[in-house]
Amino acid sequence: MAKMRAVQVTRAGGPLEIVEREIPVPSAGSVRIKVEACGICHSDSVTKDGGLPGIVYPRVPGHEVVGVIDAVGAGVSQWKVGQRAGVGWHGGQCGYCTNCRRGEFFACQTATLVTGITSDGGYAEYMVAPAIAAAAVPDELSAVEAAPLMCAGVTTFNALRHSGAGPGELVAVLGLGGLGHLGVQYAAKMGLRTVAIARGKDKEPLARQLGAWRYIDSQSDDPAAALKKLGGARAILATVTNGDAMAATLGGLAPGGTFLVLGAAGPMTVSPLFLLSGTRSVKGWYSGTAIDSQDTLDFSVLSGVRSMNETYPLERVNEGYERMMSGKARFRVVLTMGR
Repeated sequence: MAKMRAVQVTRAGGPLEIVEREIPVPSAGSVRIKVEACGICHSDSVTKDGGLPGIVYPRVPGHEVVGVIDAVGAGVSQWKVGQRAGVGWHGGQCGYCTNCRRGEFFACQTATLVTGITSDGGYAEYMVAPAIAAAAVPDELSAVEAAPLMCAGVTTFNALRHSGAGPGELVAVLGLGGLGHLGVQYAAKMGLRTVAIARGKDKEPLARQLGAWRYIDSQSDDPAAALKKLGGARAILATVTNGDAMAATLGGLAPGGTFLVLGAAGPMTVSPLFLLSGTRSVKGWYSGTAIDSQDTLDFSVLSGVRSMNETYPLERVNEGYERMMSGKARFRVVLTMGR
């Protein structure tokens, strides 16, 4: 059978290894994607380090996948060979459990499918995914441009559009990294008064370039107090992975405001009295399903939002992965499959 290059992890905590595998065949209800680009996300460490129970090894990581459909399984009518498609974190759902019947696909009780964790992902020249997990990719976006939007993009875009904030209202984005630099762009393009919060005065020019209305240096200013002076935030998107940094910003929420946790962090201290006295809320936000990813891509084309990326060929996957994990990448790392 025909072979392909793939990057796999053979055990929890093991290295990323480039191997030769048979090209997978799509089963009924699935499509095969010839991968053109795959983003490296911090969440890929879940697969590499065994961060969730039940991961079956060897496993190919990667959930920011963009390519072209080159085969379809039995029963697939909505996708054709040659169409551009992307696959994100959400790898599909059963469709019939109680949560799915309520439209809460992210909370599927029967078949919680996560690309690159419960099934092989996009660190390979080909991958198979349920047809329901695929999103159409607009021609205006290159594969490298689109790949990070399948996770970092949809997470920030989707959180903002469900945050309760309307045009002209104040929204803060905590962090200017891989998620934050996209969150600032989306918020500004949605007509929100966007405040970027990060460490150091040196990040202010970038924040302004991305569309921020105001910038708060959390090293020299109290971010909560600074937000209060601006009238309080209707929503705060926390894209950092530090619970203390989140807690230090929480006090800047306006009455009725929502603090949206997007970054996986350690414990965060929250005052119940602060929440009660202003009917404020703290909630986590799941990235989104395939249609959410498709909406994100379409909005990005319409508004000109783009991810800032560093690219690495597949054979340099370890270098790219370490670059991302070190926090030195500006801002996303994308693998390309071309030989």
